[in-house]
Amino acid sequence: MALSFADVGLINMMLEGIGLQGVNWFGDPGNALFTITLLRLWQFGSAMVIFLAALQSVDNSLYEAAAIDGAGKWKTFFFITLPLITPVIFFNLIMQTVQAFQEFNGPYIITDGGPLKSTYLLPLYIYDEAFKNFRMGYASAIAWVMFAIIMVLTLIAFWSSRHWVYYAGDKRS
Repeated sequence: MALSFADVGLINMMLEGIGLQGVNWFGDPGNALFTITLLRLWQFGSAMVIFLAALQSVDNSLYEAAAIDGAGKWKTFFFITLPLITPVIFFNLIMQTVQAFQEFNGPYIITDGGPLKSTYLLPLYIYDEAFKNFRMGYASAIAWVMFAIIMVLTLIAFWSSRHWVYYAGDKRS
């Protein structure tokens, strides 16, 4: 009996079409968190729009000057494009770090923390403690710990940014 698309999914159908066995994406604890991570990467669109805006804001005269000076594509990228978009890279780094720590929807809706709690992330734990176990104080304390972790990582990113983020009006030597 052949399985339909609704039974196995598009990727598993393609794998089976070339003779490979399909993957149990959410049923296997080893694959579940990886699959949730792929879902999160799929939702990277807003950051890509910000990257696109940064790339379009780089002045074309800089590229023309580099071409006249004989710079190739790689040198142009590493010495013009990349330094000029580092503020946007920094912004997206901070925002994606915060969003990663707050990831709730995917693990809750798709797996509810399973299988074997392999996708049971900190926001799910906070939710369970607050709304299933009715331990609001404990859940609030965990949320504050998560806030402290995010704050420390953000401060480290801000501290390191002075070494790799370039701002146009900066007077650093």
